[in-house]
Amino acid sequence: DLLRPPDREVHSLGSGCLISAEGHVLTNNHVVAGAQQITVTLADDRELPATIVGRDPATDLAVLKINATGLPWLRWGDSNALQVGEWVLAIGSPFGLSHTVTAGIISATGRSETGIVGYEDLIQTDAAINPGNSGGPLVNLAGELVGINTAIAGRSGGSVGVGFAVPSALARAVARQLIETGAVVRGWIGIIPRELTPELAARYAPGVKRGVFVEAVYGSGPAGQAGIPPGAVITAWGDTEVTGVSQLARLVAQTPVGATVTVRWMEGTQARSGQVTVVRQPLTRDGRPVA
Repeated sequence: DLLRPPDREVHSLGSGCLISAEGHVLTNNHVVAGAQQITVTLADDRELPATIVGRDPATDLAVLKINATGLPWLRWGDSNALQVGEWVLAIGSPFGLSHTVTAGIISATGRSETGIVGYEDLIQTDAAINPGNSGGPLVNLAGELVGINTAIAGRSGGSVGVGFAVPSALARAVARQLIETGAVVRGWIGIIPRELTPELAARYAPGVKRGVFVEAVYGSGPAGQAGIPPGAVITAWGDTEVTGVSQLARLVAQTPVGATVTVRWMEGTQARSGQVTVVRQPLTRDGRPVA
């Protein structure tokens, strides 16, 4: 910000949750990105310095580390078992009001194409989530961690009954990699995907109703080597039917690097298949993952 005095100190508040007895704290990446100093305040009012173990902008998650003993920590819950209408609690520090709990229900699961994070499979809830709740836990009635509160919908900046959380199934996998290696390794096949519209289907894959349109292919990438051309419509990844871009992106990202997967696609009215060997997602010159 060119209008900000260079010596001005800017403070930011967010929430988080302890996920191990060793002092690992899970929160949102946007809560700690760019921070020069991080202080974690516990429920017993202890204030402890924290260091960043790793950050993952693609899922807006980050893991911090504090040094303390006798720490409580949240048990992981199964976000895949959540049902629409199930009661959940959002915990955090909205507007700096620490240890605030709000209640609501699961409004939807598997939300994608919201533009909130890069790899989307979001939980939607009407539990009140406000500024300062970011990074806080979403727990079920058993007290298990089922999501990390990440964003709200609305122009007011406050809760309008539409909040989003990263599901625990994804958050747990990301946190594990950040703790073990400090970074997240994702698979990549080298295509630029596009949602399959009725118009694209009619032109490139008549009769196909679900899949992902391949807009472009990195020539030396795994998809190109497997023979998948621009204009193809990918219909299956292994044994899983492909339904959309976000789903395919998650499937590829979660596939171990070096694994070979049978991919099925349509070229016009011709059904094709090939073996795609997943590689590590490359980085751009500024260190960001290639889309």
